[in-house]
Amino acid sequence: MTRRPDVPMTESRRIADQLRRAFDGNAWHGSSLRELLDGISAEQAASRPVSSAHSIWELVLHIEVWAHAALGAVQGTPMPKIVGTAQDWQGIKDGSSDAWNLVLKRLFQTKDQLAAAIEDFQDERLTEIVPGRKYDFYYLFHGIVQHSLYHGGQIAVLKKSNKA
Repeated sequence: MTRRPDVPMTESRRIADQLRRAFDGNAWHGSSLRELLDGISAEQAASRPVSSAHSIWELVLHIEVWAHAALGAVQGTPMPKIVGTAQDWQGIKDGSSDAWNLVLKRLFQTKDQLAAAIEDFQDERLTEIVPGRKYDFYYLFHGIVQHSLYHGGQIAVLKKSNKA
């Protein structure tokens, strides 16, 4: 995040910055999701080098579903029940390169929209309860960053396994 001296650094802006770093790069932890996903073909994304694990494609769909739900919550839509539903871990409907590129495009568009929404979120609202949940927006926003990074680690392992 480029620091503009005329714009105060709020907690919400810091969280948005962390989300952007997790997805786009320049993060302390290492490779961002964009860096990890760069060069992954549809075939590699759909493969299961670890038979008991989700594919990279499924992980990307999963990350996007949760980011999209968080974006909806910022906009006032109650967070849906996702865990244990078909929405949580979606299967690959079309394994083509075009479909894979659309999945990636949607992931990063959702991230962009969510980061912008978090950046504009008033710090005073961070302690408000998320619609449909028992936790606050501060917890949700940090959770989305952590969740994305957790699955980014899985993607990194699968990416290495694909090259073995």
